[in-house]
Amino acid sequence: MEHVLMLVGIGCVCFGLGFILRYVYAKIDSNSVEQIYERTINEAKIVADAKAKEIIMAGRDATEKERKEAEQEIKEKKIEFQNTEKRLNQREESLDRKMDYLDKKDRDLQQKEKDVEGKEKTIDQRISELEQIKNEQRTVLEKLSGLTREEAKQRLVKEMLDEAKREAAIQSQKIEQDLKENSNKKAKEILSIAIQRVAADHTVDTTTSTIPIPSNEIKGRIIGREGRNIKAFEQATGVDLIIDDTPEAITISAFDGVRRFIAKKSLEKLIADGRIHPARIEEVVEKTRKEVDEMIKDLGEQAALDSGVTGLHPEIIKLLGKLHFRTSYGQNQLQHTLEVTWLAGAIAGELGLDVAFCKKAGLMHDIGKAVDHEVEGTHHQISAEFAKKYGESPKMINAILAHHEGFAEPQSPEAFVIAAADAISAARPGARRETVESYLKRLEQLETVSKSFKGVASAYAIQAGREIRILVEPENIDDVQTHVLAHDIAQKIENEIEYPGQIKVTVIRETRAQDIAK
Repeated sequence: MEHVLMLVGIGCVCFGLGFILRYVYAKIDSNSVEQIYERTINEAKIVADAKAKEIIMAGRDATEKERKEAEQEIKEKKIEFQNTEKRLNQREESLDRKMDYLDKKDRDLQQKEKDVEGKEKTIDQRISELEQIKNEQRTVLEKLSGLTREEAKQRLVKEMLDEAKREAAIQSQKIEQDLKENSNKKAKEILSIAIQRVAADHTVDTTTSTIPIPSNEIKGRIIGREGRNIKAFEQATGVDLIIDDTPEAITISAFDGVRRFIAKKSLEKLIADGRIHPARIEEVVEKTRKEVDEMIKDLGEQAALDSGVTGLHPEIIKLLGKLHFRTSYGQNQLQHTLEVTWLAGAIAGELGLDVAFCKKAGLMHDIGKAVDHEVEGTHHQISAEFAKKYGESPKMINAILAHHEGFAEPQSPEAFVIAAADAISAARPGARRETVESYLKRLEQLETVSKSFKGVASAYAIQAGREIRILVEPENIDDVQTHVLAHDIAQKIENEIEYPGQIKVTVIRETRAQDIAK
């Protein structure tokens, strides 16, 4: 169609050219114009015929090419359709085979269901027969034994429980023995290595400080007219000055170690200067307080440096420094804190735990004691609140709270390490002092708790309360039950009594036979 349109266009062009030429040549001689016109027309016809043939040939070639391509595409589509039809036929055959297989399975299942139903009926009949036989035998047994079913069941359950308890006690004893042989040896190695690496001195302090004075004249100056100097001094420092008949000595009394130290240094400066009056007292006390604040900061920084802990908040540094002036059971608190830090780091290193974390937790575990007389709550809670306030992790807060039993459950191995290090430092010989009353009360509690168990004849606390020895009634407690009793008593001691270190529970059972020769 496109070729025909081209031919028509060419013809129109040729006709237009002929018309123009004819118009031009009409102006010229008619004879020559006609000749030229005819010649031009003939030439145009020749050109047009040639061009038309050329276009027709090109159109035929293009049409032939398109026809061949269409035939090839139809052929490929036909082959593809045949392949698809073949695959569909195969799938249909496969589905037919599967349907046949499923039909066969269905028939087999139906047959099996019928067989099972028949067997169930048979089993039900047999069960009914067995139940009848069982009931008959039970009736015969009850008559022979003189016991009802429930009585026999209770007796059997009791015997089984007793036997199970005995077997459990024997197995528990074996397991406990194996664990002791292995775990005690390993634990002693770790603790001994840690303790050997830490050799800390213990500073014992009291709540009073004694200041020597050169003469009784200075004592009078300190008192002042109508006691105004001593009143001004006590008001400025917050301590009590005890001036009695003791020659050349004045006693400073205060529970706050920082205030007592400031008062001591201030009084020494006033005695050395000789000028003692209210204005001078206030001036010296204020100056000394600033010096002690710097000293507290230096002590805290030195403690962090000695323990190898970095990145502590400045306020925590100050709290550490204040621990230098705090005692617990006569033990210097800063020295105790450093010892716990070193022990925790050593134990963590032996166990492959986070040494840096344990050292930091050990350094912060008792910072609440620096201000526990000013803030409500136990020193565990105060220490944890400070740690939380200054951005420490929940893991660190838990380790601080859990370093004594009963306040929080340890949630990491490092928390157990801190508790162990704290207990070692507190229980070390010479580390702490306790009153005779509390010591005797603990011994009495140990004996009372031990005697509260059935079958205990007597109990004795020995080795300064480090061991409790228990004598049992041999007719009521056998050898296996002694191990159970020792475990139960140890558990009750842990839950009800507060004590440093460990307490060994020893249960002794002996049988004595006597006779008289006549």
